[in-house]
Amino acid sequence: MVESACFYTRLADREGFNASVRHINRTLDLLDVCSPKNNLADEINRLLSAKNLEAEEIPSLVHMLLLEKFKYRAVSRNLTSVSATPAAIADETSKWKAVDLVLAYHHPDLGFLVLNPKNPQNAALIESFRKYELIVLYAGTQKLTPEALKLAESAINGLIDLVEGRSFKTPTALLSGSYVFVAPKKEKPAVVPKGRKPKAGQKAGARSGPKFVSPAVVPSARSDLSVPQKSSVTVAEANLPVPGQSKMTPLISVVVSNELFHNGNVEAWKRIIRSYNAKYPNLQVFIYYDGERIVDINTLFKWGKVKHGSCIQFRVSGDDIQDLAKLSRYFRQGASPQFEAFLHGSPDTVMNLF
Repeated sequence: MVESACFYTRLADREGFNASVRHINRTLDLLDVCSPKNNLADEINRLLSAKNLEAEEIPSLVHMLLLEKFKYRAVSRNLTSVSATPAAIADETSKWKAVDLVLAYHHPDLGFLVLNPKNPQNAALIESFRKYELIVLYAGTQKLTPEALKLAESAINGLIDLVEGRSFKTPTALLSGSYVFVAPKKEKPAVVPKGRKPKAGQKAGARSGPKFVSPAVVPSARSDLSVPQKSSVTVAEANLPVPGQSKMTPLISVVVSNELFHNGNVEAWKRIIRSYNAKYPNLQVFIYYDGERIVDINTLFKWGKVKHGSCIQFRVSGDDIQDLAKLSRYFRQGASPQFEAFLHGSPDTVMNLF
């Protein structure tokens, strides 16, 4: 029974009514498609990638289907530790064919995320988990028998141990069943139009070097921003994810090669980020140091802790992530004695680096 007199207020206008109808239809569509081989988290992320679902709908979808409809067991927990081998979680849980699993994570930057722990593609996201942050674990079989509830409890306890980096001895009862992991279907790639022929006087494949958008263009800055030799590429850059396949990249490390990460280096990084945001306004760059997110990059200089050999990390979030290797290369140069190449022009200069 509806008690609040304002319960139906949202349905009084066209926008609210249509949004409610769309949400109900999506909920019913997900109900139809969910099966032992179709995990709810994978289906939700597929709809998000296709832009057929709003992120704000996820909590209500998960609660309605997993708790209200399927009566899954759920446990919320603040992480006491984090696994150092996130890939091993998918290796182990994919053997648990007796239960369905969904892991929800309250990401400090991306909001409420859901993932299938049996899916190996989620290892990068699990790697970003931090101690004391909130996760919610769901397990069930869509059955309400005592045996099924016991299996769900066992699976949740085991998943907690794996996520927090502890060993877990898998009960034999979890190994047999119909909840087999099947890789979710990928969206068909968009047809890429054929490139135009190069203009007269321009060689095919030729690219102009980085330049400034500001009228005050310094020609010498181009040579300073040249591509470094292959030997200087770090292991982290070699393992960058394929563009367009990740909502958030893994942490990418940049080692400070300047004697001190001082105000000039900070200003160089700010201009690099500003240029990246100008080229890709729908992508966000997050900076981390010593395991904590840096909201104000100026604090890296104020702390006085970031010196030669220190490691600053960054990651990018958004759809169709591009130019990670170039961004990493510019960050390395901005953390080196060659940072001055980024400081030409006025303080609000937007550089054309990407």
